[in-house]
Amino acid sequence: MDVDTTAMAAVLNVYRAAGAIRNRLERTVLAPYDLTWTAWVVLWVVWIWGEMETRHVAAEAGISKGTLTGVANTMQARGLLRRRTHPADGRRALLSLTPTGIRLLTTAFPEFNREEAFVTSVLSNDDSVRLALTLRKVVSHIEGAETA
Repeated sequence: MDVDTTAMAAVLNVYRAAGAIRNRLERTVLAPYDLTWTAWVVLWVVWIWGEMETRHVAAEAGISKGTLTGVANTMQARGLLRRRTHPADGRRALLSLTPTGIRLLTTAFPEFNREEAFVTSVLSNDDSVRLALTLRKVVSHIEGAETA
């Protein structure tokens, strides 16, 4: 069997690292706020970019529109997100954070970032920059291949 073990090890370790990071952040930071990783990412995207169309939120969060619908409904019911009809096209919807959602993000984000710093504390600053750029290169390669 012709197997590229270097590629296999790289992909397996990316998968394991992503899972370990997600599990740690869900357990240490998100659980007290009763948030899943996906809910956090959706709230964070809307916090960073401001009010935006649901299809763009889904794309930025890396989730399907169907998954976003469920998460947005839950976050709306909890009073964290607001959904309104797009003024130019009634078939589209816009999401924004409520004041409660903004308070949650401004409270939780420093905690989240402290955990991000813990996760990368075994790396030098140069290693962290290189890792971020390398992973971005992998994502761009995959996304480029999917649109080709």
